[in-house]
Amino acid sequence: MRNSRYLFLFLLALSSCGRFANKTEQAQAGERIVCLSKQYNEIIFALGAQQNLVAVDLSSTYPPEIKNLTTVGYHRALSAEGILSVKPTLIIHDNNVGPEQVMKQLQDLKIPMKVFDTKGEDIESAKTLVSEMGAYFHKDKQADSLNVMLDAKMAEALKNVEQYSDKPKVVIIHYGRANNVYLTLTRNSTGGKMIEWAGGIIPIEGDRGMQQLSAEIIAQADPDVILLTDFGYDRLGSPEQIQTLPGVASTKAAKANRIFRVEEHDMVYIGPRTGDNVLKLQQLIHKAQ
Repeated sequence: MRNSRYLFLFLLALSSCGRFANKTEQAQAGERIVCLSKQYNEIIFALGAQQNLVAVDLSSTYPPEIKNLTTVGYHRALSAEGILSVKPTLIIHDNNVGPEQVMKQLQDLKIPMKVFDTKGEDIESAKTLVSEMGAYFHKDKQADSLNVMLDAKMAEALKNVEQYSDKPKVVIIHYGRANNVYLTLTRNSTGGKMIEWAGGIIPIEGDRGMQQLSAEIIAQADPDVILLTDFGYDRLGSPEQIQTLPGVASTKAAKANRIFRVEEHDMVYIGPRTGDNVLKLQQLIHKAQ
């Protein structure tokens, strides 16, 4: 009953303010923003536009200071109560949110929502997204500077590729292992693009960006380098233990001690730091054995 009463009062307050979903063209002073996208959140902080951000989803872990904000659950497993508890006046998301009934409940409450037009799935569209968000948050100059820096770092990374004679095979494991099954990034993923820009190749094909692979498939891929995201690396234990995992132990990567920890948020979306991240990947995957 208490939750129902709270929802009713919240609806009444919003209705009296005349707020309706998807009407905001630019951020307003005094907003209380909940942002449910790790890509958006990094850009918001890079723009210096985080002053009205009151809560984020659990997957938003960069920059480090974002962890000081309230979290309202995983972006695909949200609860209306968690979001309403921070009294948002605006919810920003990228349509990768759920469950559907929760989003419908929030829409029925007439809480304004903002989805940016650009998906930001490659370098050029990511720059467009940064510009779009810069305009929305009145940070156009900052957006221009971020895009210039991204271009410069990517140009440096692509120039570096010319000096490499090898093209190492790289497998990126997001996490594991249950029954020796590993969630891995495919060549079609953002991480796959980044490895290609860094001068390597992911030997795992797939229509989706991530897929579960057996230990046998990892062994057959026989990568020169294995990258584990922070979540997977930290769960799996010490480097010595990781090298003995089923499917991993027999690979060139394990035998040459070329298994490295990477941050998950650096591998799954493109943003202002992607050029820097590609340069870091180059240092890892082309590192002398």
